[in-house]
Amino acid sequence: MRISKFTLATATSAALVLSVAACGGGSEPTEPQASASESAAGPKFAGKTLKVWRLGAPNEVFEKYMNDLNAKFEQQTGAKVELTWTPWPDAQKKWTAALASGEGPDVTEFGNDQVSAWVAQEALSDITEVAKSTPDFQQIPQNLWGYETIDGKIYAVPWGGGTRAVLYRKDWFADLGIEEPKTWDDLVKAAKTVVEKKGSDVDGFAFNGGSDANMSLSPFVWSAGGDFAAFEGGKWVGKLTDPAFKEGFDFYTNLVAKEGVSGKSRLNLNSVEIAQRFAAGKVGMYVTGGWDIATIEEQSKGKVKADQMGFFSIPAKDGAGPAPAFQGGNDIAVWKDTQEPELAAEYVKLAAGKEFGVRYAKENGLLPLYPDALAEYASDPAQKAFAETFKVAKGFPASPNWAQANDTKAVLQNAARAVIKGEKDATTALADANKELEEILNKS
Repeated sequence: MRISKFTLATATSAALVLSVAACGGGSEPTEPQASASESAAGPKFAGKTLKVWRLGAPNEVFEKYMNDLNAKFEQQTGAKVELTWTPWPDAQKKWTAALASGEGPDVTEFGNDQVSAWVAQEALSDITEVAKSTPDFQQIPQNLWGYETIDGKIYAVPWGGGTRAVLYRKDWFADLGIEEPKTWDDLVKAAKTVVEKKGSDVDGFAFNGGSDANMSLSPFVWSAGGDFAAFEGGKWVGKLTDPAFKEGFDFYTNLVAKEGVSGKSRLNLNSVEIAQRFAAGKVGMYVTGGWDIATIEEQSKGKVKADQMGFFSIPAKDGAGPAPAFQGGNDIAVWKDTQEPELAAEYVKLAAGKEFGVRYAKENGLLPLYPDALAEYASDPAQKAFAETFKVAKGFPASPNWAQANDTKAVLQNAARAVIKGEKDATTALADANKELEEILNKS
């Protein structure tokens, strides 16, 4: 997904309510083959052209990367690349038009949380054999293939990733003698200290109840061993009533309802609005991504400087390392209507393989997916929290209807607010939410 913002709304998937039917003739293209043998090199593809779509706006760094990648591809296969850059806001319209006309790419970049919606529209090729038989891809940890794997089949390859951590006021922590929290109890204690010393109008740990609320809730749910839903027996089964989910949900809602470390009058704020309060000196900690450092410094007009802020991983319940957080990222996929499936597969293997896959991530400001490259980031204080968290990152349910449940209907946000306001107990709120979640996820 678009890494400058990890929320669903910042890419295009929140708008993926696609009405066009997948097109194509009576015969479907052959599944891309996994072979990277000598027979796939040189003369075999000489004279052919592969259409590749990249997302975003090109700059000097991006263009050099693509020039190097495409030159290597031409050297290996004999084929040339026709590269098209598409701004993220225009991608939805462009893919939809391509699906309707049959005039799409051979290979395209996607946000990882968009894959399921396009698979539902039969827009992507099944590249399971390519993914499973490419040695480099076997080094990418299994937990990073959640969005790409649907009903046991793989439709895209992870290309670069990102996650979230806790942004905090380093200067406040130093002044108040607070250490970075390592457990849930530590987090509550630190947040209470901030409120006690900085004032009741300050959120020690800001509660997110807005459009990206589940980015903040999910680490606590996953840390407790819970999940939102699972695909079982051909349908989505909600897991909101499971004890593990309730444990994480209770902890998060109790930050407001019981512990009082975030104000009840601010239950609808999202991370963008919380960042504005942080810039105004009204927040001690909240869950977000690395991009907010520069934004807050600018919004505060220099009153909150970069060296006064820092990140730590959202702690696991018992202190056993970081809690799993949302796995954001970008993927590369083969378009279903390609007339060159084997050649497209060769491009995917080269682009997302270790050499160019690591470069793609680093040069796009993302986290590399290969463990040894990711380990290097852990030694960088500015990246450590994200690198360590990303090792255990998880994804939301890979349903094309997740965006509706997460954003449009705000299923969990409404449940949390009802509990905090005392309108429902947690058991009732989660039972009601679970029923609604299943109905949404299983809509055809």
